[in-house]
Amino acid sequence: MKAPAFAYVRARSLAEVLDLLQKHGDRARLLAGGQSLIATLNMRLSAPELLIDISRLRELSGIKVGNGRVRIGALTTHAEIERSAEIAKHLPLLAQAAPHIAHAAIRNVGTFGGSLALADPAAEWPACCVALDARFTLAGKRGTRQVRAREFFKGLYSTALRPAEVLTQVDIPIPGPGYRSAFVELARRRGDYAIVGLAALAKNARGALSDVRLAFFGVGAAPVLAKSAMAAIDGKPASSGAAAAKALDKDLDPGPDLYSSAATKMQLARVLTGRALATLAA
Repeated sequence: MKAPAFAYVRARSLAEVLDLLQKHGDRARLLAGGQSLIATLNMRLSAPELLIDISRLRELSGIKVGNGRVRIGALTTHAEIERSAEIAKHLPLLAQAAPHIAHAAIRNVGTFGGSLALADPAAEWPACCVALDARFTLAGKRGTRQVRAREFFKGLYSTALRPAEVLTQVDIPIPGPGYRSAFVELARRRGDYAIVGLAALAKNARGALSDVRLAFFGVGAAPVLAKSAMAAIDGKPASSGAAAAKALDKDLDPGPDLYSSAATKMQLARVLTGRALATLAA
């Protein structure tokens, strides 16, 4: 199947993008890496009248470190994050997650911001940003605003982005001394979307974990911050992981998919919780 007919514009600036979005509204779509959009076009699940190519906007790309945070431009590719020494040093959770995203060919083209704006419930980056308490900068004709990752993802492919807004960058606070991260997921094949996945972060002080963050993906319409499980382990040694796994019953209510029942997903979530906590406590 081939994509429906559409007009195409290669944007030269963010201002031009915002003008085009305001003019064309929901009849326009942004083209960044295109690794999700091109597939939906070819399957005719998406039929915009206009594609706005933003891939050449250098102002929306790159990784910068300063003032206790890492700033990642929306057009930064998955591969750039995977290869970045700064990311590995300051945000190891992202470095741990990157190799799980699809395959190398897709990571070379797909973008960080594109994945976040799409908000696929089984994608890795949204859960990582929730665990890291990232803030997203959204630009529109009236200016910019910031939204916490925990408030950005509203539901299935639904976000806090307003009409004619663009996600331009992500600011992530650098965890302080003693923080450790763990990323685990289970998929049918390497590169597939996860059946269940977990992005975890905590401060380890002599084996006791505090400020625990457990962000699950693949178990709901958006990333799920497992607050009951987090409370069950917070301030306690990792040997209390069984209590955290049990508390997941209050946090997660996964539905079945084509390959796994809801009960299977819950059991896998408990297994991943134990593995992540063991890594955090090591």
